[in-house]
Amino acid sequence: MLTLRMPPDLVRIVRRDRADESAGPDRVAGIAERMAALLTAGLAPATAWAALAAPTDGGDRPTRPDPGRDADSALVAHAARAASDGASVADAVDAARASNGAAAPAWAVLAAAWAVADASGAPLARCLTMLAATLRDEAQLRREAAALLAGPAASARLVAALPLIAVAFGALLGFDTLGVLLGGPIGLACLLVGSTLLWCGARWNRALIRRAAVAHPAAGLELELLAMALSSGASVARARQIVEHAMARHLPGSAAPGEAASVVGLAERAGSPVADLLRAEANRIRGAARAEGAARAATLGVRLMLPLGCCVLPAFVLLGVAPLMISVVTGTLGGAV
Repeated sequence: MLTLRMPPDLVRIVRRDRADESAGPDRVAGIAERMAALLTAGLAPATAWAALAAPTDGGDRPTRPDPGRDADSALVAHAARAASDGASVADAVDAARASNGAAAPAWAVLAAAWAVADASGAPLARCLTMLAATLRDEAQLRREAAALLAGPAASARLVAALPLIAVAFGALLGFDTLGVLLGGPIGLACLLVGSTLLWCGARWNRALIRRAAVAHPAAGLELELLAMALSSGASVARARQIVEHAMARHLPGSAAPGEAASVVGLAERAGSPVADLLRAEANRIRGAARAEGAARAATLGVRLMLPLGCCVLPAFVLLGVAPLMISVVTGTLGGAV
């Protein structure tokens, strides 16, 4: 029995991607909030990490396997061991995240914030509370972007499946579309060119959807970290040095040159508190990222017309319409003879 196997790139377009990109920041934010609560209650960092790493009674255990939660548990255990041994928690989290592919990228943000608080002497509980708020905001930004992209992505999945639906529909009507596609040079040429166009269209769709997703993860994070470092009473120069080192070590390539310098310069000229201006600028950057994501989602519906017209519709004709026409013509001529 002949079975049609869809290429993996097409499968990922047709099938709904159930991965929730906002889940990772939300989970790490929850861990940061619990850690902040334990530290506020008077626990030492090592004791707090050990309490978080302790196994639960299973009442809140998910019914389905969740690689993200399993990775979170593993990273919390690594952090607890590092804190107990007096080693760097930030480095332990980074090492564990690098070796665990299911770990959320938001763990790198927690590692950077912990490193900044550790080096500057800022209150850990307050820093973790600020970090949790930043991660919650990022998760909300990702949810909004996913909601805006849901319509165009569903359209891409539907049109990518049209050629295969046409092949199955022709067979259900009693036409030998598969026999035409596999039984002669014209059919094989239609199958080869149509499959290639379908694959190219699926790749093109995925690229457009990926580029329309969140472009600036953890927007404004550098300014938030600088505000954390300044909350310890460190000088601006020392705080910037600590943040630059933490960003380069734990979040390479995420720093935005010039953002902090302009805000610090404004604070010096106006004589206003630097930390408040930094947080206000971080909120402005996240708002701009939210508006930019909405604009990208709005233009995605138009951009998806390009692979539809250039790849998917020609593939629909070659895989669905042409074999059907050839089957009708050959059947008619054969009956006439």
